[in-house]
Amino acid sequence: MRLGGAFALAGLLLASAAVHGAETGATDDSQQSAFSTRALIGTGNGEMLLRADRIDYDLNTGAATAVGHVEIDYNGRTLLADRVIDDKKKDVVTATGHVVMMAPNGDVVFAEQVRLTDRMRDGVMQTFSALIGPNGRLAAARASRIGGVRTVARNAAYTPCKICNKPGQRTPDWEVLADQVTYDEVHHRIYYHNAEVKLEGIPVFYTPFFSNADPTVKHETGFLMPDLGSKRTLGYFVRVPYYIALSDSQDITLAPMASTFGGEQLQAEYRQRWNNGGMWLQASVADDPHAGATENLDQTYASLFGGGTIPIDSIWDVGYTAQLTSYASYLQRYSISNADRLNNDLYLEALDGRSRFAITGYFFQGLRTTDNNNLFPVVLPLVEYNYVPREQMLGGDFRFDLTTIAISRNLGEDDQRLTGEMRWRFPLVTDDGQLFTLQLDARGDVYHTSDVNALDPTGLADSQYVKRGAPYAALDWRWPFVSPGTFGMTGLVVEPIAQLIAAPYGDNPAGIPNETGYSVLPTGSSTTDFQLDSANIFDLDRLSSHDLVESGPNANVGVRSQALFPAGSVDFLLGQAYRLKPDPVFAPDSGFDGKTSDLVSSLVVNFPPNLSLSDRIDVDSSTGTLERNEASVNASYGRSSLQVSYLKLPSEEVTLGLGAREEVKAQMLVGLWGNWLAYAAGQRDLESSHMISDEFGFGYDDECLGFSIAYERNFTEFRELPPSTDVIFHFTLKTTEVPVQRSGIFPQYLYATTPL
Repeated sequence: MRLGGAFALAGLLLASAAVHGAETGATDDSQQSAFSTRALIGTGNGEMLLRADRIDYDLNTGAATAVGHVEIDYNGRTLLADRVIDDKKKDVVTATGHVVMMAPNGDVVFAEQVRLTDRMRDGVMQTFSALIGPNGRLAAARASRIGGVRTVARNAAYTPCKICNKPGQRTPDWEVLADQVTYDEVHHRIYYHNAEVKLEGIPVFYTPFFSNADPTVKHETGFLMPDLGSKRTLGYFVRVPYYIALSDSQDITLAPMASTFGGEQLQAEYRQRWNNGGMWLQASVADDPHAGATENLDQTYASLFGGGTIPIDSIWDVGYTAQLTSYASYLQRYSISNADRLNNDLYLEALDGRSRFAITGYFFQGLRTTDNNNLFPVVLPLVEYNYVPREQMLGGDFRFDLTTIAISRNLGEDDQRLTGEMRWRFPLVTDDGQLFTLQLDARGDVYHTSDVNALDPTGLADSQYVKRGAPYAALDWRWPFVSPGTFGMTGLVVEPIAQLIAAPYGDNPAGIPNETGYSVLPTGSSTTDFQLDSANIFDLDRLSSHDLVESGPNANVGVRSQALFPAGSVDFLLGQAYRLKPDPVFAPDSGFDGKTSDLVSSLVVNFPPNLSLSDRIDVDSSTGTLERNEASVNASYGRSSLQVSYLKLPSEEVTLGLGAREEVKAQMLVGLWGNWLAYAAGQRDLESSHMISDEFGFGYDDECLGFSIAYERNFTEFRELPPSTDVIFHFTLKTTEVPVQRSGIFPQYLYATTPL
């Protein structure tokens, strides 16, 4: 709030107006002169505009008076009043009657009378109120201006909340009442003395002194609102975050927590942003005097999470992902994360046009009881070079990929691989709209493996080299038909698709390791965790594995359609794959372990922002059995929303170690009367007919106040952690106007359908 500039404006402009009056209407004989009600005056620092019904200048006293609808504009500042008097001899400027002073930053001061002295550095305002920033409101019966840099209001009230104009409804959600409020423009702070905080007009908190930054400060050091609650593994707890603003692009948040059963914890998070990147690091340490829930021994835990991309220049950057913990159940015990597999990487990358070069290292940590971290690979390094020329080659798109990787383990097989791959793609569109795409691909690999027999003897040498060549040629055909559509549609597209892939057999010779996704598979495993579905049915390179490849002639056929509506779209896809003989690379649960694949389809209904629906199914074409089904619905109306997801996996899902699985998740948020909200969420295992988790909550949320109470019950065990019950109370006073978000008042980790 720039009150000083508004005060100085009045005297400066009236003084210039007096000069103008003397030049345009005064004579040596006159004692008083009335002159133009509209004047454009040069001040040396810009131009000002003065409007009034009447402007008088007294030659004897040197006082200038503007009367009636006075408006003075200067360098974006505006003064409005019924009457303004500038008495030069007494060094007093007085504005009376509906005084309004507006600053360029949007701050507005209202008063019935303003009297300024000491070259307008000091002054007194009667019936004072001010709009500070976009939503701050300060009011007092009397306020003083001191030294041109401070405003002191007596018996004042401040609130960031909107105030209703209806009689009997003018009480804001929350406000601060203080004997004295001081606004320091130099340090951009507002200080309160003998203050109390009221919620809905009810006093809830008193403090003899506190302060906060004015709304012009975007980042301010200070305490954030605490979280209170109860967890079975922690007991009652309170977390009080403290925010430290280092700069406009850097900050630190310290969040100490104390609990009755889980001891003490400290979380520290550092964040920084650049024009072309950013980074964050969150470290935590906890001391648990009860050792979790099993032994009465002190136990110290720690964790580190983070990620970032740090630019070096316009081409090079370095980045990382950090996910580490010192104890397997620590993350879930203290509600840091529900992850049970942690991934870490560090990379150096260069992007030049459409080409890329990168060196990456990976480290993994397993938290499941079945995980043996000695079997987990360390990837160092993975070197990738992708060359994609800017210009076409022989009329088509060309790319060359070169990768090399070294994988080592404390226990088990070590691998090194060098791979080169060239790809050329040539599209052709016929006169009748058919699209043909020819793709030629040639790949060569050299592997070196060691310690092959360390865990699972296969008869292979402990150390050996394996070479492989894996070329293929593919022809993709599509013929989209477009219609204006009927039944309210704006357009209808139907596109049949057929693909033929010619590849030799035997592209996965014995001795090639299977490091699918850098996961842990039995030594000598020849299958991958691939699952045929609508997302990859028309991919020419379907396997995500860099080691195993699909070999032998095969074909894919299907149809894709899209119905367009004014408010959304409906997409449908149906496809099936064929091959001359089975490929052993595909597991029984993959959907393509025989000559004919399962029939896969997807339906996506998207009418943003109120409705989205998707359903992906996998049907065994020989038996008609529904092997897989993944469905989800997201709907919203006003402040209410519904999310439902359903998943069915076959009993043959052995590759992922899941077994038969059928479950449903649901979350419903209901906007009640006014700004009140209620929600319920649940996750149920339909295969074994038991609940996995359920959650309930109730709260209130508007533009400046939010609070909620939430209950969560987890019915499953994780390592030594038993099923738990959590109760969380969340409360926030919003000091800046924040758009209401349907789930913003509930802690995110309480939602069963919301990932961390």
